[in-house]
Order: sequence, then structure tokens, then C-alpha cells
Amino acid sequence: MTAARYAQGTTVDSSASRAEIERTLTRYGATSFMYGWQGNRAALAFTANDRQIRFILPLPDRNERRFTHTPAKNSKRTPEAAEKEYEAAVRQSWRALNLVVKAKLEAVAAGIVSFEAEFLAHIVLPNGRTVFEETEAGIELAYSTGTVKPLLEIEG
Repeated sequence: MTAARYAQGTTVDSSASRAEIERTLTRYGATSFMYGWQGNRAALAFTANDRQIRFILPLPDRNERRFTHTPAKNSKRTPEAAEKEYEAAVRQSWRALNLVVKAKLEAVAAGIVSFEAEFLAHIVLPNGRTVFEETEAGIELAYSTGTVKPLLEIEG
């Protein structure tokens, strides 16, 4: 059984989602905002709390079979129909990113977490890489070679 994805079937245009993200960031005190795309990836970045934050949004490949063929009869779609399916998937991705950004900012505003804790993986370091990009290999190595503490062991 496959769970329905957030905003699946949305009609909200990707540009409207980006504009909504920008308005949300402004409302929560961001001092800069940008987005762009290259190939099958989009980037959204902003500055807030004296930190640069960057999200990379993977975009689907237009040539994926889920766009080029129908699921039921497995027949080839027209180029127009394939583009329509592709655009629907892109819209869903931007709505999901919009939700993530809002939820993180609201969690910070509500005092549930600090800004740094909530956005840690996406903080851009002076070398241009995010904290996640710098630590991903080390995390994988720790889990593959070391002993991981029990999940419910709370330190502090």
C-alpha cells in the first residue's frame, strides 16, 4: 500500500508556491531570498538569524516512465499529456517544500527548537557546502562501523 503524498494533485502553480515561501520567510524575518534551478534540481536559499540556509529540491526527470506512459494500460502518453503529468509532480514537490519551510519556522517561533537545531542540515558553511553535505559520509561511517546508542537513551 502506498501512502498518498502531500499536495498530490495540487493545482497551485510552482511559482505561486515559491512566492508563498518568500512571503513566509519575510514574515519570519529572513533578510534575503533566492531560488534557481539547474537540470533536475532546484535550489532555494535564504538568510535568517545570521545564517545562510540552502535547500536542494530534487526534481523528477521528464523522461521517467510514470510521465511518458499511463499506469493502467502502460500505453505511451502524448508529449502534451506527459508534460502535464511532469508539471503535476513538480507542483507537488514545491508544495511539500513550502510545508517544510513553514513548519520549521513555526517550530522555531513556538520555542520548540532553536533556529540552528531546526535548520542545521541546511546551514551553508563558509566553504559553500551545507552541514549535511559535510557530515553525511561520517554519519554513514558511524552507523556502518560503530555502535549506535539506543534510541531512547536521553542525555543531558
